[in-house]
Amino acid sequence: MSKSKAELERHQHADHMKLLLSRMRHRREKIEEGGGPEKTAQQRRQGKMSARERVAGLIDPGSDFLEIGAFAGFDMYPEYGGCPAGGVVTGLGRIHGRLCVVVANDATVKAGAWFPITGKKNLRAQEIAMENRLPIIYLVDSAGVFLPMQEEIFADKEHFGRIFRNNARLSAMGIPQIAAIMGSCVAGGAYLPIMSDESLIVEGTGSIFLAGPYLVKAAIGEEVDKETLGGAVTHSEISGVADYKVPNDEACLKTIRDLVDKLGHFPKAGFDRAEPVPPASPETDLLSLIPEDPGKPYKMTELLKCLVDNSELTYYKEGFGKTLLCAYARIDGWAVGIVANNREVVRNAKGEMQFGGVIYSDSADKAARFIMNCNQKKIPLVFLHDVTGFMVGTRSEHGGIIKDGAKMVNAVANSTVPKISVVVGNSYGAGNYAMCGKAYDPRLIVAWPTARIAVMGGAQAAKTLLQIQLSALKAKGQTPSQEEEEQLFNEIKARYDEQTSPYYAAARLWVDELIDPCIPAGISPLRSRQPTKGRWKSST
Repeated sequence: MSKSKAELERHQHADHMKLLLSRMRHRREKIEEGGGPEKTAQQRRQGKMSARERVAGLIDPGSDFLEIGAFAGFDMYPEYGGCPAGGVVTGLGRIHGRLCVVVANDATVKAGAWFPITGKKNLRAQEIAMENRLPIIYLVDSAGVFLPMQEEIFADKEHFGRIFRNNARLSAMGIPQIAAIMGSCVAGGAYLPIMSDESLIVEGTGSIFLAGPYLVKAAIGEEVDKETLGGAVTHSEISGVADYKVPNDEACLKTIRDLVDKLGHFPKAGFDRAEPVPPASPETDLLSLIPEDPGKPYKMTELLKCLVDNSELTYYKEGFGKTLLCAYARIDGWAVGIVANNREVVRNAKGEMQFGGVIYSDSADKAARFIMNCNQKKIPLVFLHDVTGFMVGTRSEHGGIIKDGAKMVNAVANSTVPKISVVVGNSYGAGNYAMCGKAYDPRLIVAWPTARIAVMGGAQAAKTLLQIQLSALKAKGQTPSQEEEEQLFNEIKARYDEQTSPYYAAARLWVDELIDPCIPAGISPLRSRQPTKGRWKSST
């Protein structure tokens, strides 16, 4: 390929990536509006800050917020008007330098009611706090379970009640939990702040009770107003339920910051870190590396050089199992072991062609050994997905691909060091499992807008499903024409392609966040708030 042709292709790849990133940013901006400007204005008239303003006011001045699950609920629940960000803002931020998990209900979205995805997102936040032993801060402002969908959020193992079970487990693990009642806190949701270690309540806007005034009247005939039943004075001076009474949102956030400032620390994990060094390859090269066609090969080695310190990697078994790259490197100073799918077409020692993105027996064996070595040496693992699956066919089956694949999956499942997964392209079938997909407990799993997650690619799945449907039609005595077959194929493929979209995955929290490759993972434009003319706003 001539240099000019290669450069032209890189420009085309970059243009395609920039288009995807522009679409992602536009959608995210819409999500960050929550329930819309009118609902936000209504909340401010009540003397309350928005959920994102509360988070911005809580974290350290000038610091970033690593948002998790911004796309949760994307394009879901259209019959109820949608649920932007799952109706809750979650993520990681620093408070007096201390990394904390923050969970803030967005009362502009159905009064902060819990949809099924809201529960899943809250559980994920608690899981991150548990795995990383991070303090967790709850900024509560919620009407409780979204009643029209109560059967999908109330009674199962991973539903609403699991939140309170996790409250208890976090306390037993010694992980600090601080809850601020900054709005409504009703029914079962009342347990969350009170099962935390310390709770605050805001005068005039915060309220907490098992049953509100209307239900109390219906149940026992008693007439009582909200403040008398469960307001700040009631719970800080009469019942003793809340630990701190504060006059407004600003004072509440300041008090939380003061409390976090006094927390003790856990022993350090002991992972190795040196002085961070930027990659020698410019990060902007990341935009031009991945082709628009997901089946086209590219050099994963070049991508890695844009991510690791000084672009230096020490490859493990470099000449063996070439469809998987295993290497030691540093990222932001941290020593890591990298497992990445090689997307180039290669030849093994026998001269046999091996297709990029496919896991063969030799590469699975190599990766399993490398993962075990990293565990032995206490080195965290980073997985970069662009995998179409394990190799199939007679030769692979006779060679024991299932056995070797099982070794790799076993090594991933039993890994005890932190694992982080980045889906840069395809993540199909058992390849998703072997590369530490969501089912294998990565500490964090993020995706680029070029990601696709499914049991198999759209064309292969559509052909398989088409054959099943055609067989069913023929069994009924119906024989579709060639045109009808093509139309049916296109309909199936379009539906399947939609389900492999990174937005479909992020909406359901199969990945924690969609990210821009050139911006640190998931960093939100939300930062510490800045005062302007007596009001607080988020700076970008």
